[in-house]
Order: sequence, then C-alpha cells, then structure tokens
Amino acid sequence: MPEFAPTLAIIGGGQLARMMAQPAIALGLPLRLLAEAEGVSAAQVIPDQIVGDYTDLDTLRAITAGCAAVTFDHEHVPTEHLHALEAAGVAVRPGPEALVYAQDKGLMRERLGAMGVPCPRNAIVATVADVEEFGFPCVLKTTRGGYDGKGVWVVRSADDAAEPFEVAAGAGVRILAEELVDFRRELSAIVARSPSGQAAAYPVVQTTQLDGICHEVIAPAPDLSDALAGQAQELALKVAGELGVTGVLAVELFETVDGRILVNELAMRPHNTGHWTQDGAVTSQFENHLRAVMDLPLGSPAPRQRWSVMVNILGGPASNVGRLYDGFPHAMARDPHLRVHLYGKELRPGRKVGHVNTYGEDLDDCLERARHAAAWFRGDLGNESE
Repeated sequence: MPEFAPTLAIIGGGQLARMMAQPAIALGLPLRLLAEAEGVSAAQVIPDQIVGDYTDLDTLRAITAGCAAVTFDHEHVPTEHLHALEAAGVAVRPGPEALVYAQDKGLMRERLGAMGVPCPRNAIVATVADVEEFGFPCVLKTTRGGYDGKGVWVVRSADDAAEPFEVAAGAGVRILAEELVDFRRELSAIVARSPSGQAAAYPVVQTTQLDGICHEVIAPAPDLSDALAGQAQELALKVAGELGVTGVLAVELFETVDGRILVNELAMRPHNTGHWTQDGAVTSQFENHLRAVMDLPLGSPAPRQRWSVMVNILGGPASNVGRLYDGFPHAMARDPHLRVHLYGKELRPGRKVGHVNTYGEDLDDCLERARHAAAWFRGDLGNESE
C-alpha cells in the first residue's frame, strides 16, 4: 500500500481510539492500533492492528516501528516503557514526563501544588491511623490505575478506610487522601497543545457524574461567569504548558459553593467531557488531538451553536433485550438533528456503550432531546408511544 502520510500509532483499543479514526480518515492520516483483544471497539474500524499487551516493551516497539509518533487511548502504559521508546527515537505524545502526572495522582498533586494550582487539601496516607489524622470525612484514591469511579472511596470512619488499603496493597500502589469538597458543581476545561506550543481552549463545560461515570455534559457551563470561565481556561493552559503536554488535556474541576475552582483530576487524551465537540464545535477534540500529536496547526475550538448537550448511553437493566441499533428508528424519527455515537461494545449494566449529542439555541430543548434519546437506547422508556 502506498504511503501518503506518516503513520500514527495508538495504544489501546477503546472508544477514544475508535473516535480518532473518523477525523484521521478526513486528514488522510494512517493509524496503527495496538488492541488489547480481538474485536474491541477501535479494532472494528482501524484495519492496521495487532493484538498485544501494552505492558510488554517488545510489543510496544513492534507497534511503533516506522511510525511518526505514538499516542494513547488510556494512560496505563508503564512509564519506564515510554522512556525506553523515547530513547529509541519514537515521538511519544504526550511524553512520559507529562503523562506520569495523569498516571499517578500522588505525583500529580505534588506537582500541581508546586505550581500553585488550586487543589483540594491532600496527603499520601499509609495506614488507617494516617487517615484518622487527616480527618473524616474524606476521599481515598489509589494513586494509579483508577478510572470511572474505580479506585475511589468516600470514607467517613476508620471502618470505611480499611478496604482501600487492602485494594492498594494487592495492586502495589499508594493511597491518596483528599478533603471531601463542598462543591456546587463539577466543570471541565479541555485544551489542546502541539509540540510547537500552539494551544486551543474549548468552552468550559458543566458535567454530571452518575456512580463515578460522566453522565451528562452541558457546553458551555450555564451561569458560569466570564471571570471564572477564563480562570479555568487559563489554568488548563498553564498546566498544559508547564507540564509539556502534547495533545488534548482535560482538567476536571470543582466549582465550590464559595465561588472558587479546584482541580480534581487530569486526563492527557480525548475525554468524555469533550465528546460534545464532535457535533458542537468547529473542530472536535479528536481532530485537534491528532493535529496536535502530528504537530499540525490546530483547528478552531469555537462552538457551532449556543448550546450543546452530551448524554452517555450506559448499559442498563434492559440491556439484554434487543440491540442498541434497534433504537435508531425511534430516536432518529423523533429528532432528525440528533447525533448518535455507538462504540461497538457488548452491553453490560453501567458500561459506557455510546453517547448522544444535541445542539441548538434553547438549552431546555437540548437537554430534553438528549435525555430522551439516551433513555430510549438504554431501554428505560421501553416501547412507549409518543
């Protein structure tokens, strides 16, 4: 096959890699995928692939051989392997010096604190007694390996604190204690940054979590002052610049009841809170991630409509009945402007299997349309007539 453009390797076969494929087609950018298993989400749409273990250095060397750069669907590749790839001349984007702060929450808190970035009060704890000294109630997190609410516990007593240490000991990771923040709502600031230093900031969005999983996103965040929105964007740009991030950086934030913002988490890849950009922004987070890691000029992050809403489709109690595809006739007929994105995943209760996007001039209308469509695909509405 003739080569028309440099090849980009992607580690991880989840839905984020899958959604990178569509803008890659438009850019004429060949992708090569390291999938963790046959037939996973991204493997269904990226033909140049191998199945292998992302913790094996030889496998990583094989997938990146001849590629211009490598990027990630997740942040779990061992840091030492990324350093080895860089030493061999592979352009790792984001690089291990940056990515480690998304891989290890303890190191993230230490570095952000040194940068003067506002964060919840926090400390590394080694025993239940340390947690008692830190103070209840609090949040305990494994420093590595957690996602979508996994590896996170709200603890209110010494009895609650025992389980996290058992999990951490089994995984060989540390425990981070954080104050239980009294927040008004959760926000997310997403930016893209290229190796040459160009950066683009998307509108700050409001997010709603359900059982530790992002459930709903409103772009832009309603009733957010220009001052606080600008502060959040500037903070995300500062973090991206000082850490040397290449690609998309998502900064998850708490807006406190007294009007401050605190950094909750960092993700150095396209993020669930940016899925609205596929249909609601001039350039999606997925395209800007590809542009950034290939050091191409970034596209505009400006919104196309006043409001965009994203609601995740999660596997629910009715997920064993029919197929997600069977929801299209109703959803599409009811709302011709609806945009549906399915991930090609097996249905399981609570699993993210897709999302819907709506956009328009009326926020309440966008919310109703998106919530109805997601509920229909989940099976919550059954076969009710309109």
